[in-house]
Order: sequence, then structure tokens, then C-alpha cells
Amino acid sequence: MPKRTQTFKRILIFCLLLIIIAFIPTPYYLYQPGPIEELESRVTIEGGHKDEKGSFHLTTILSLKAANIYILGYGLIAPHTEIKQEKDVKGNLSDEEYSKLLDFMMKDSKQNALVAAFTTAGEKVEMDYHGIFVNQLLANSPAKDILQVGDVITSIDGKQIGEVTEFTTYLEQNKQPGDTVDLVIMRDDKELKETVELMAVDKQTNRAGIGFQPEEDFTATLPRDAKIESEDIGGPSAGLMFSLEILNQLTEEDLTKGYKIAGTGTIDHHGNVGQIGGITHKVTSAYKEGADIFFTPKDLTALDSNEKDVRKEAKANNYEIEIVPVATLDEAVTYLKKLENKQ
Repeated sequence: MPKRTQTFKRILIFCLLLIIIAFIPTPYYLYQPGPIEELESRVTIEGGHKDEKGSFHLTTILSLKAANIYILGYGLIAPHTEIKQEKDVKGNLSDEEYSKLLDFMMKDSKQNALVAAFTTAGEKVEMDYHGIFVNQLLANSPAKDILQVGDVITSIDGKQIGEVTEFTTYLEQNKQPGDTVDLVIMRDDKELKETVELMAVDKQTNRAGIGFQPEEDFTATLPRDAKIESEDIGGPSAGLMFSLEILNQLTEEDLTKGYKIAGTGTIDHHGNVGQIGGITHKVTSAYKEGADIFFTPKDLTALDSNEKDVRKEAKANNYEIEIVPVATLDEAVTYLKKLENKQ
């Protein structure tokens, strides 16, 4: 066989191998700083004030599935890129369960933001609780083969349940690990009745629980029409910033004071701010897009790290941005009210 023909065959085989490799998926996701999104145009409150001198912004993370080894290789050299295994992103959730979870989290985030802001503004809000949303079942929960992420528990041992405090208090005061409870569950508009065994969710106190993260499924009736455009946003981490924009439209005072304000943090309907994931990417986004102020969830327990991670990232990269840790919506509002108007 002529040498030229052999060389051609080697090149052809090499090219075919490269093509084959391109179709071999990897179990990884890449995470990078995404754009920050201005909120005044996304939020509309009936009779609200839309005359901000500054602006509130939510922060985002770009997520890319490493569909092949070449994308993964890009992630290894690209700046500000975090690589995560798929199991660390979705856990043991199916695609359907993960989709349900993201949909609920965004719906819940918007409702919590509206309730927290309207309540802070002194306007009356009516709450209609539907039950306890099942989120993040533990792998060792005795109920893992009975319950599904997305189920809504409406009754426990014949007792109608709506708020998380009702749910956890009932278990703490009446049950021990190893006991069972009878549940009424709504799943895809179907009512199911199940009996599940309880586990010790806190080994130090031997506190009994089912072994999942409970969330409140509720509908809020507001005194004014309100619209939040969030179709292209997922997850609950925009809660705090949604609340600040809503509150700013509900009150005459302009809380922005002319500043470009970014931030992140979950919020519940009582106005408490919670920890989020990927926060270093978000402070990077805020700095790169010229934000003056960045709100971060305050670290309140030994397990919390948002505040520490943000300060470390900002120091390591010399980010000139004011970092403001807050535990509640009220703390964020108090900080903004004390600001001097930007010159």
C-alpha cells in the first residue's frame, strides 16, 4: 500500500475518532457568571411608581451541559467557571421531578416576594394555604419510594395542614422516629392516601420527620394587580431583589437613591432572606456590569457561607463594590433608607 494512502487512512481514522468523541456525553455541567437583569421593566404593580433614579437588578448564572469532552475542556480553562457533576445538580431527581421543582421554586419565590413587599408596605394580603410541597427527599428517608418531589401533603393523621410550622410542630410534639403517619397527598390533581414511617431528622435531638425539605404551597390574594415577568428565570434566588423592586413601586420614596443595586437571596413571605448557590458567580456578574451595591444573604449559622464566599471572592479579585449582608427584607430597606442620594 502506498505511503500516501496509509497517511490518508490514518487521518481519516483520527477524524472519525474526533467525531465519535464529540457524541460521547459527559456527566458534567459548567457554571459561569451570567448577565444581571434590570427589574423595573419586569415588575408592574397597579398604581405603582415607576420613576427610579437608580435600578434594582437580579443576578444570574449561565448553566451549560457539557455535552461532550470538548465543552468540558473549555470549562477547565475558562475563567470564573465551575464544573459540577450532574448528580450534584439534580441529585436523584428525574428530569420530570427536577422540572416540577424549578417551576414550583419560581412560583413560590414570586409569591413570597409579593407577600413580603406588600406586607412591608402596610397593605393587607390574604393567604390561602394548599398544603406542604415535598422538596428534596433524603436518600435514606423511609418515604423515598412513596412520596415524590412535587407532591403536596394536605393532611397528616386527619389534620388539615397548610403552614410548615404546623407540620413540623405536629411531628415534634406527637411523634418519635419509627412511628408512622397517615398522609393525604395531591399528585397531578389526584388525591392519594399513604402511610409513611418517620425517621430521626436530627440525631442530636432525636426529632422525628419524614425526611424532606417542606415548603408551603399557597396562593396570595393581593389588594392590587401585580405582574412579574420571569419566564426566562429559574429557581428561587431572585426573591430578595423582586421584593425590593415591588416595594419600591408600592412606596413614594425611591429606595434606589440613584444607585445601580444588584443582589441575590431567597425570601419567604415573612421577609426572611435565605442562602443560595453559586453566589461567587453572581457577585462577579454584578461587579463586571458596574453595580454599586451587592446584597448577599447574611451568614447566620455555622452552615451558612454566602457572606463569607462573597467577601473572599471580592477580595481575591479586587472587586470595587459595596457588599451588604442582610438577613431580612427590613434590613435591606433600612440600609437603603440611610444612603445618601448618589451624586
